[in-house]
Amino acid sequence: MDIIYVLVPLSIALIGIAMLVFFWAVKGGQFDDLESPAHKILFDDDEHLIQRKDKQDDSNADSNEDPNKQ
Repeated sequence: MDIIYVLVPLSIALIGIAMLVFFWAVKGGQFDDLESPAHKILFDDDEHLIQRKDKQDDSNADSNEDPNKQ
């Protein structure tokens, strides 16, 4: 029963600290824009990777042609 006298104030203190951290994050703008990071990955600029792959495919196609073909 004596442990209750320690655990109740400790839990109240931890809840208070968690609330302070939450309000600090809200005030700091951590939750202002939740959608943009999810959309940024969809509009990532990968054209340089696509062009490099196309060049590799073209060079592989040229090397795979029939050498007896005239």
